[in-house]
Amino acid sequence: MSKTAILTDTNSGITQKEADECGLFLLPMSFTVNGREYREGLDLSQDAFYHLIADPKTEVSTTQPSPGELMETWDKILKDYDSLVYIPMSSGLSSSCHTAQQLAQAEYAGKVFVADNRRISVTQYQSAMDALQMAEEDVPPQEIQRILEEDGGDSSIYIMVNRLTYLKRGGRVTAAGALIANVMNLKPVLQIQGEKLDAYAKSRGTKAARLAMLNAIQEDLHGRFQPFVSAGRMTLHYAYSNMTAFEVESWKADIQKAFPQFELHGSPLSLSVGCHIGPGSLAIACAKQSRP
Repeated sequence: MSKTAILTDTNSGITQKEADECGLFLLPMSFTVNGREYREGLDLSQDAFYHLIADPKTEVSTTQPSPGELMETWDKILKDYDSLVYIPMSSGLSSSCHTAQQLAQAEYAGKVFVADNRRISVTQYQSAMDALQMAEEDVPPQEIQRILEEDGGDSSIYIMVNRLTYLKRGGRVTAAGALIANVMNLKPVLQIQGEKLDAYAKSRGTKAARLAMLNAIQEDLHGRFQPFVSAGRMTLHYAYSNMTAFEVESWKADIQKAFPQFELHGSPLSLSVGCHIGPGSLAIACAKQSRP
């Protein structure tokens, strides 16, 4: 019987412990901070990362997995499996997916299937869980790849940015714009609709930003995703960056109150998102479930 392994990366918000518990393979993402390389979840924790970038002089950049690192990981997995499906972060947010696709086609044809399902964070988590279920049902790897890519666009993420300091560092807003927004307590709400991080709304204060995100998801669930909701195929998630347990629970409670019919899954935002938006951010997401 053919055995298919499922591999994703830490952009999904999945920890190594969680991956081990569910039989998932996990590739840690690399970051360069002040010239030193770290790997998420191994020698770079969430707390340590946000402590490092709190210093405005800190230089941080994400590093995509090298072909050598990918080949080493794939070869190790393929010693025990006939094939694997790799689910990297969205190609619209990083070139790592394209690199992996080229490598798989050139060196691992029929063995490695790279699924570009245009997701990240908790929506990428959902894809990994769906892929695991399909692998357990002996769905062929090429079919898993096809389904993930077909369903990938059926997801939304809305993120409240606590302070514009980190977007300013990345050149996404001007210094003057960030200063005015911080003084006026403006909380930008960003969105990820598969391909990239875009502006969605500006709210005065955290309470208004939370409401804007809840309303945005409500519109999605009652609009373009209504057929999937009716079929019981839509999932709801929340995420956050470096917040207290009380703040996280408060956000979860708001979502549960607004959408009591959904079972919620939550996790910290991946560091590749966190390095652009900083600590104190909240997110809500919905994603189509590929398997009922």
